[in-house]
Amino acid sequence: MTTPIVITAAGKDVRFNPDLATYNKYINEMMPHDKVSPATNYLRRIVHKDDKAHLDEVLKMPSALMRILTKVNEAFEGDLEIEVKNS
Repeated sequence: MTTPIVITAAGKDVRFNPDLATYNKYINEMMPHDKVSPATNYLRRIVHKDDKAHLDEVLKMPSALMRILTKVNEAFEGDLEIEVKNS
């Protein structure tokens, strides 16, 4: 098991345990007309079970979903430099 990603949202810590399979499932579920449902499902799949109730409360706030998603994915994805050489 990897070290959880911990963010503080609305004054409480929320732990997430993303993995490559769950991340890929989230990417595959995204459609041009549907971003909210896949993102919500992804965060609920990877949140620590003891933090799920708090996450559900926080997700009721405007913009919380995308802000949390961005922070979790930034931490999970890490730093990968990609450079185009033939431009």
